[in-house]
Amino acid sequence: MSDFSYTGELPPARFNLAKYCLHRSATKTPDKAGLIVCPSADAADAEIWTYGALEDAVLRIATGMRKYGFAPGSRIFLRMKNSVDYALMYLGVNAAGLVPIPASSQLTAEEVGFMVADSEAAAIAFTPGLAMPDLPKTVVQISADDMATIKASEKSDYADTAADDPGFLIYTSGTSGKPKGVLHAQRAVWGRRPMYQGWYGLNRDDVMLHTGHFNWTYTLGTGLMDPWANGATAIVYTGPADPTIWPTLAQAHKATIISSVPTLYRQILKYNDITNDSFPNLRHGLTAGEPMPADVATDWQGKTATKLYEALGMSEISTYISSSPSIPARPGSPGKPQAGRSVAILPTDGSTSPLDAGETGLLAIHRSDPGLMLGYWNRPDEEAEVMLGEWFAGGDLARLDEDGYLWFEGRNDDLMNAMGFRVSPMEVEKALIDHETVGEVAVAERQVRENVSVIAAYVVPAEGHTVDKDTLISHACTHLAAYKAPREIIIVDQLPRTGNGKLMRKALQSISPSGF
Repeated sequence: MSDFSYTGELPPARFNLAKYCLHRSATKTPDKAGLIVCPSADAADAEIWTYGALEDAVLRIATGMRKYGFAPGSRIFLRMKNSVDYALMYLGVNAAGLVPIPASSQLTAEEVGFMVADSEAAAIAFTPGLAMPDLPKTVVQISADDMATIKASEKSDYADTAADDPGFLIYTSGTSGKPKGVLHAQRAVWGRRPMYQGWYGLNRDDVMLHTGHFNWTYTLGTGLMDPWANGATAIVYTGPADPTIWPTLAQAHKATIISSVPTLYRQILKYNDITNDSFPNLRHGLTAGEPMPADVATDWQGKTATKLYEALGMSEISTYISSSPSIPARPGSPGKPQAGRSVAILPTDGSTSPLDAGETGLLAIHRSDPGLMLGYWNRPDEEAEVMLGEWFAGGDLARLDEDGYLWFEGRNDDLMNAMGFRVSPMEVEKALIDHETVGEVAVAERQVRENVSVIAAYVVPAEGHTVDKDTLISHACTHLAAYKAPREIIIVDQLPRTGNGKLMRKALQSISPSGF
């Protein structure tokens, strides 16, 4: 390796993700609350899971999953609602030496069918009420009744896995327009260690309130695995969406850190009468998924007397740039590379000699980082595009200043950001183009007001047809998760193209809603 290699401590050769998260606390403090599940604002409704109970459930699930006879490393798709069973299955599948595929419950049956087939999943664990695709008989279907039997199994030990063995597989938008699988190793959770102080400022006495669902990898990582690896307590809310509930939950359970996205922080400020007493135990908040608007951070600090620390990451590595209690936030910057990370700015021409401070180029992280993915599942062409020598460059454009702070300059490709999820415009376009009223369509992010962007579809009507915007959005929602569907339909006479007929996607932003 070159002098640019990761400088943090590397994981041991034999390593299991689930064991790393739970075993130490389950052994030393088995009666301590590891997880508080809140279905409502009433503290009496909360479900308390001790570390001992968490490990017991995970190891019973590991036994139950082994009884199916799956080969080590087999993929298990999780098609489950937002409940503690999601987290238990995720870790239990991993503890069995299998590879969980966590996925959003908002996915359509069509999307699930593609991912199950693409991943060559051996099984799908599902709960009632979520649409299921037609699956081949080779895919084992694990129902709610099956899961109850699995959870009643005898305990067994964690799988003896290697640090580089597959640990979990997640799907993100691909440049081809179809979601691609990002395969992570068992060591990925060890690769999160630079976040503990480089972003969270986390200790074992903390109580982490995460506002996401169990099935989101942001929640699984920041909300569960990292607090558990540090012996802290995690809180997850499973009730209906309600921006007014967060101060109540924080007060009831004495949350010391809250983790969310900028959009929700804005909603909390808007729909609550926030004062210094609203979050009495809060030390600070964490934000990721999308850039933090300066006005939201300033308003939050003014009303709560606590700071928000931002992080930048991606599915392939999780967060690796951040501010923290030890790294002061700078408005407009997500922070600095976390300690141990090897981050560079590379030229956009494909060469691999890092640029100097102040120069804009491709944001890259050294491939020796233990948090970096093993690779894209069955997508060697896309993998080759992001691996530049010893570097991984995912397409973000940025620069590092003289003080080491990173300044994001957009993307080198056209992927969009929808509430923290990366979405390919081609994926949305494919869901729209087959509608009879659509002649041509192009999709892009569109800024609707300061600091707020939505996914917009620019549609040329098919000859002889009139486009009904609501109908078209509804059509998109039958093929895509709700967060991927366009929020705005703009009818145009033609799409902006070059002389060679290539779509000029960046020019879409300048088109007015009345056409061009």
